[in-house]
Amino acid sequence: MISFERVGRQSDAVLRNLYQLYIHDMSEWLGIEIASDGRFVFDTAALWEDDVAVHLARFGGALAGFAVVQSAGPWLGRKKARDVKDLFVLRHHRRHGVGRALARHLFETTATEWLVRVVAANAPAVPFWRGVIRELRGDRYEESTASSGGRDWLRLRFDGAR
Repeated sequence: MISFERVGRQSDAVLRNLYQLYIHDMSEWLGIEIASDGRFVFDTAALWEDDVAVHLARFGGALAGFAVVQSAGPWLGRKKARDVKDLFVLRHHRRHGVGRALARHLFETTATEWLVRVVAANAPAVPFWRGVIRELRGDRYEESTASSGGRDWLRLRFDGAR
């Protein structure tokens, strides 16, 4: 059984630990180097601001991943639109539907305009996000590319309002 929980600052240590694993995975596409102490460090302080939502996913009761949602205002110019900042599933729980269920949970619990930004070189993530969004919206979404920070990004935008 897959379950989700929106969490607050009390879960900061758990989220910091999960971000080390997420950044390890993303380092392949973002060129991130490990710190001299052998860790991938991510400052989670900004994730506890009032316009950011953090969700943990569990599979069979075990911690399986997380998602962070924030305003898409910087990219779409509309503060109420939402952006999937990060979504991560632990390798052991991949291919069990956890990522798809977590994405659907986010989209179905907040009926608004959505943006998903994916590093175009992230070969597993691109078809994952296209598939999830097509399951929900069919062909009723927009896909574009943009360059930022020396990288190409795929941007998927759709209206989640029912």
